[in-house]
Amino acid sequence: MTKKIINILTIVGLVASVGYGIYVWKIGVLTSLDSLRTYIAGFGAWSALFFVAFQAIQVVLPILPGGLGCLVGVLAFGVWKGLVYNYVGIIAGSLAAFALSRYYGRPLLYRFFSTPLIQKYDQWMQKKGRFTRWLSILIFFPVAPDDYLCFLAGTTTISWRSFTTIIVLGKPFSIALYSLGLTTLFTHLIPWT
Repeated sequence: MTKKIINILTIVGLVASVGYGIYVWKIGVLTSLDSLRTYIAGFGAWSALFFVAFQAIQVVLPILPGGLGCLVGVLAFGVWKGLVYNYVGIIAGSLAAFALSRYYGRPLLYRFFSTPLIQKYDQWMQKKGRFTRWLSILIFFPVAPDDYLCFLAGTTTISWRSFTTIIVLGKPFSIALYSLGLTTLFTHLIPWT
């Protein structure tokens, strides 16, 4: 049942985002980076707080693809602030995912993720061993299923200290790569005036 709810939330989140995107496009917000940033600045400090909270929730309940959130952060707040907001939100969400799975255990994995994904990583970890070392490597790269790995980590014997260290030190590279790579691609595809 939980997987269905998450899938529905993902679809609703995507539709709402597209609808909101069309709305702000029609009112002229998406005609340039300056008009986008002016629009965001109109919400004051709430815009940054909302965005950080959104990125944190995004890790626990994936409403939109994570890369899209990283792109929005950099476009809306500029490179440095966008990277910081992305980082803070994703770190908070990663710690929350770890805490939830530490408390609820493996049944939570089966409520949120597909059985084939769980089996794939269970088999892979049995072959490779040393979860902490592999988590350190996988979190560093942007192509790994980070959200799942945070939940999975909570069901292992890894300590809070080790997990937090891995996330805090490993996430900046992948967040920067996602944020800056997608921003570069986006700005080349859509010429801002």
